[in-house]
Amino acid sequence: MSHAELLEALWALIPPGTQPERFAERRDWLLARVRPGEPVLDLGCGEGDFTAALAAAGAQPVGVDVVGEPLRRARERHPGLTFRHAPLEGALVLDDAAVDVVWAGEVVEHVVDVAGWLSEVRRVLPSGGRLLLTTPDHPPQLLQRLAADPEAFAEHFEPRADHVRFFNERSLREVVEDLGFEAVEIEADGRTLWLAAVRGRW
Repeated sequence: MSHAELLEALWALIPPGTQPERFAERRDWLLARVRPGEPVLDLGCGEGDFTAALAAAGAQPVGVDVVGEPLRRARERHPGLTFRHAPLEGALVLDDAAVDVVWAGEVVEHVVDVAGWLSEVRRVLPSGGRLLLTTPDHPPQLLQRLAADPEAFAEHFEPRADHVRFFNERSLREVVEDLGFEAVEIEADGRTLWLAAVRGRW
C-alpha cells in the first residue's frame, strides 16, 4: 500500500464530523496570530474546521489537503469556502508568495520529505510571511516512559501508522531554521509543540 493509499484508508475510518484533537485550544492559538483580511493557507485542512474558523474571524483562507475524502467532506460542510487538492509530493497548488500565513496543524509529522515540504511552504510565503504549526511533542519524559513499556512503545511507533516523523523542541527548531525561517518561537506543553516562525529573505 502506498503512502497516499494509506492516508485515504485511514480517513475512511474517521467518522464524518470528528473534531480535530485539541481543536478549541489550537483554534484560539491560531486566531490570536492571524489578522482579519490576511490570506491564509490551511495546509492539511482535513474537513475544514480551521479553514471555517479562519473565515469566521475575517481572514481569507484556502484549505489544501493531499487526501480526497476529507476534501469531499470539507466542500460539503463549507460550500462557500475554497478547498484544493495538492499532490502528496511536489509543488503546492499556489503561486509564489500567495499567502501571508501558512497554518499546518498536526501535519508535519505525516510528511516524509520534511525539507521539501518546508521549501514549498517558504515558496508560497513572502519574505516576512509567517508559518504557524503544531505537532506532537516527544520530550525526554515521554520517551523514557515508552522505553519502559514495550507495548506502549510498539503502539506509539506503529510502523504502519500515518505518523512518520517524531519531533522534540530541538529537532523541530533545527529543521525549520535550516530551511530559512527566522524568529522561531516554540511553546511546549508536554503533549504539543506550538511553533511560530517568520520566512527569512533568502
